[in-house]
Amino acid sequence: MKTYDTNDTICAPATAMVNAPIAVIRLSGPDSFAVAGKIFQPRKKDLRFADIPVRQMTLGQVEGGGNAIDEVMLTRFVAPQSYTGEDMVEISCHGSPYIQQLILQLMTDCGARMARPGEFTMRAFINGRMDLSQAEAVADLIASNSEASRRVAFQQMRGHFSERISGLRAKLLEFASLIELELDFSEEDVEFADREQLQQLLDEIDNEVVQLRESFATGNVLKQGIPVAIIGEPNVGKSTLLNALLNEERAIVSEIPGTTRDVIEDTITISGVAFRFIDTAGLRESKDAIEAVGVERTYEKIRQAAIILYLFDVSRTGMEQIAQTIREFQEMVGDEGKRLVLIANKIDLLQEIPHHFRNLVDLETIFVSAKRKENISMITDSLVKSVDSFTHSQEGILVTNSRHYEALSKTAEAIAAVRKGIDDEVTGDLLAIDLRSALYHLGSITGEVTSDEILGSIFERFCIGK
Repeated sequence: MKTYDTNDTICAPATAMVNAPIAVIRLSGPDSFAVAGKIFQPRKKDLRFADIPVRQMTLGQVEGGGNAIDEVMLTRFVAPQSYTGEDMVEISCHGSPYIQQLILQLMTDCGARMARPGEFTMRAFINGRMDLSQAEAVADLIASNSEASRRVAFQQMRGHFSERISGLRAKLLEFASLIELELDFSEEDVEFADREQLQQLLDEIDNEVVQLRESFATGNVLKQGIPVAIIGEPNVGKSTLLNALLNEERAIVSEIPGTTRDVIEDTITISGVAFRFIDTAGLRESKDAIEAVGVERTYEKIRQAAIILYLFDVSRTGMEQIAQTIREFQEMVGDEGKRLVLIANKIDLLQEIPHHFRNLVDLETIFVSAKRKENISMITDSLVKSVDSFTHSQEGILVTNSRHYEALSKTAEAIAAVRKGIDDEVTGDLLAIDLRSALYHLGSITGEVTSDEILGSIFERFCIGK
């Protein structure tokens, strides 16, 4: 990891370097005011830079080499009341990339350096403006592509997840301290930490850790988009249905069976939730090597999907055939938590909807004509309802970050080791090792304990200027 020197003054564009009405350029660090004062001239000639009101926009112009570069608005932030916790300046200029480059060049000529990816947020973490999980939530908020992912990221950025983790760690730290104290009096054979109370605390913490770990399945799909696989035999209208759902010609439609030989994916947002629709190759045995690979990929995507739309041609499929196919499919998937919805397609070829399909199996069945786009809204309504029940089953905080999930898993392992040590009546020094491990992994989530390697891997994924 590159060393981040917080004694430097850094600068970067906080908005995209594209033609736009307005752009924002940031300065942060000990010499921010000195650098900005050299290039900014307030409209009020008698206004000194040090007297510019804090957190209020001031009109003026950026000057360099005796020439006026642009008319701008400058905002001054005094440490620690800024995003980074340092003295900080934001300049709102006209959005020409050329003008932005000129201003940044003036800043670097006056002693600032260009910021690295994530360095502003890194400084906010170092200066205690936010913890590590909140910093990661900033990146998630920037990357959010739906109301659901925005809501989860915003909740974490506000510190709700951090508070819960810190609370768990504080409870465990109290007992760990007592165990450590026992080690200082090992010759006296005294016991400061009541083992029965410690077991109760471990049960409490373990229950919360398990709950948070289990929420990752929900949180991750809300963050990435809920995967929905469209499956069925060849030529039942899977690609036509995908096009109808996306409202565009995304997949090739043909009367020839086996046209879709690979997986096609696209994402749309419905009622604030992102869904990743996956059009798969038809489920059938094939001697065609390429098609066979597509079928294998279909099964792989089925295993990854949270919701499966099983499509069949209602005009030429018998009830027993469908029931048998679904039984085989459920045995193959072997996941009771995976939601399966039957989509009876091609109702436009029928005189009336066959009522016997409604009692086919204990599964929701929706009758549509993908070709005519009939009843497509019933599918989207069903998907939204499934997400509502999906999220309501996970009350409170959702874990969305795989690093947090891994840390929680290691915490659970360490707690299990402590519990086993108590049952086996091991010595306090051995209990202390596993307690320290649990504390370390909980602390790594919020950054109470961390390493340069972890920080580097997190912040290098940020955009420059954030």
